[in-house]
Amino acid sequence: MKLQIQKRNRQITNADVFIASCFEDEIFSHETTYLNEMTGGLLAKLVKKENFTGKADQTVSLFFQKSLKQHVRILLVGLGKQEEVQEESVRQVAATAVQMVRSWQGKHVVSDFFGMRSKKFTLDACAKAMAEGLWLGTYDFAKYKSSLKEKKFFPETWTFMTEHKTDIKLASKGLSLGEMYADATIFARNLVNEPAQHMRPADLVAVTKAIVAASSKTISMRVFNRAQLEKKGAGGILGVARGSDHEPFLVHLVYKPLHAKKRMVLVGKAVTFDSGGISLKPSDAMTTMKIDMAGAAAVLGVFSVLPDLELNVEIHGIFAACENMPSGKAIVPGDIVRIMNGKTVEVLNTDAEGRVTLADALTYALQQKPDVMIDLATLTGACVVALGEEVAGMMSNDRTLCDELKKAADRAGERVWELPLEPGYKKLLHSEVADLKNIAGRYGGAVTAGLFLQEFVEEVPWAHLDIAGPAFAEKPLNSYTKYGASGFGTRTILEYIRSM
Repeated sequence: MKLQIQKRNRQITNADVFIASCFEDEIFSHETTYLNEMTGGLLAKLVKKENFTGKADQTVSLFFQKSLKQHVRILLVGLGKQEEVQEESVRQVAATAVQMVRSWQGKHVVSDFFGMRSKKFTLDACAKAMAEGLWLGTYDFAKYKSSLKEKKFFPETWTFMTEHKTDIKLASKGLSLGEMYADATIFARNLVNEPAQHMRPADLVAVTKAIVAASSKTISMRVFNRAQLEKKGAGGILGVARGSDHEPFLVHLVYKPLHAKKRMVLVGKAVTFDSGGISLKPSDAMTTMKIDMAGAAAVLGVFSVLPDLELNVEIHGIFAACENMPSGKAIVPGDIVRIMNGKTVEVLNTDAEGRVTLADALTYALQQKPDVMIDLATLTGACVVALGEEVAGMMSNDRTLCDELKKAADRAGERVWELPLEPGYKKLLHSEVADLKNIAGRYGGAVTAGLFLQEFVEEVPWAHLDIAGPAFAEKPLNSYTKYGASGFGTRTILEYIRSM
């Protein structure tokens, strides 16, 4: 599907789908008036008959004989009240529109930029959101479906009309950026959706090497194997990996532009399958545990497009890839591991493994002397209990970072909510035999997990995103996030990086 832009032209002859957006109770704008004229007033009659008022996600369509040789589809999509329309509204309506076009097998689409008359965002922001919605709305992980006998249909061209030729450059910039954001999100989705049998720790390393190879030497990487991790004293990673037949790795990516002004570290949880270890999960709780590397997948999604963004920020990506499995070699409740910084952790529940591996990863991240650190992890079921399946929990030791990350998430259309790093709860992590224990009782589990991680970041501005809820959609979350991996966090991090 080629996205292209041109100045408004009524002489487009090859289009078979025309789409216009409208605000609630403001249906007949310039574009919809033209479409109504094209149909000889039939569109206005249909709007009245179907009681189409332009409410959010409301649609009405008309199959129309434009000439003896040409039949076209006309689609009106509602955005809701003008004062309430956000970039996220545009993403969702764009996804709805492209899905309808695909069902009609429309080859050549002409549309406006949905919501371009809104005063809440610029034309390039509108174009970016549309590109994200169009591409994410077409996503489908069907790699292993043998019943798909032919490739799913995609439009060949999608042409956006602008009022002024001078708008084309600005809109093109937005489209290009939106396609990059969508590519990064889809990259992350594909990694998480891949069955664990094909996404072992070594496979995650191979994917990372492919990103580096495609980066034209703008990204470098280091990989630490088991022997090297033993020398580093990475007891958290090694302890969790003990029960698996698959070797663990610590991976370090670096994107270093010439005139970087700041240094940022992204850390992703990368447990490629989490059985719970000896503290075995119930079988139905294990069915989606291939998703436990979604934090690392988001980091890799970001790195997959970094060379094209022309940033002035040095960015490090770090993850500890391992599997959490039960076996005769596995870590057992009551064992004590020593983290890379010398702190000891009493492991009372082997299913609270993510924070143990992250302790080593964050310690290593701290050694890179960053200005800011952000970790993403499918860390706790407690966060899902607190915030549901669509909202990530955010904890931070820095007010400015927390506020800026929240703004970035809002622009990206990814919902986060701040949870407190309550100092009074630190006592719940006290161990009688080690520096810390890895669980802290029944209540406030997301917060105490965040407090555990805070023990390994010192005074560096740091934020933790617990993405356990929204990382995987067990039912559709919106029009561009159906069943499966969402790629959550990828676009938020890209938005934050671009704002630094």
